[in-house]
Amino acid sequence: MNTCTFFGHSDAPQNLKSAIKEKITELIEQHGVSVFYVGNHGQFDSMALSSLKELAKIYPHIRYYVVLAYFPKEKSLEENTLLPEGIELCHPKSAVNYRNVWMLNKAEFVITHIARKWGGAYSFYKRSIKQNRKVINITENEQ
Repeated sequence: MNTCTFFGHSDAPQNLKSAIKEKITELIEQHGVSVFYVGNHGQFDSMALSSLKELAKIYPHIRYYVVLAYFPKEKSLEENTLLPEGIELCHPKSAVNYRNVWMLNKAEFVITHIARKWGGAYSFYKRSIKQNRKVINITENEQ
């Protein structure tokens, strides 16, 4: 079972959605990726999740999970939502980092949007490369 996760700047432009969807489709069809982990902070995560929901109708065998960094305010979690093991022990200031490490450790492939060389998305882009993940940066001006 091949897996993929996503790291991108929270202010990603809406016009990246088609590229995200195209790369997810490529991973499903050409690399057998069937499990996807996506965060829930910012525009990039939102576009990735929207693409996954659309593609799940075409490829019903795929599974996607919204991985939370914080306990939800609602009493019950939506379907396809999970909390990483151990997140309850994590300080709130480091919860997003903890969640991202958890997602990266689960993934063979990483789809990124890196438009600048700073911030959390960039640090996880670099970390993905160091951990020998197959990184796909959908941004035109790749770093």
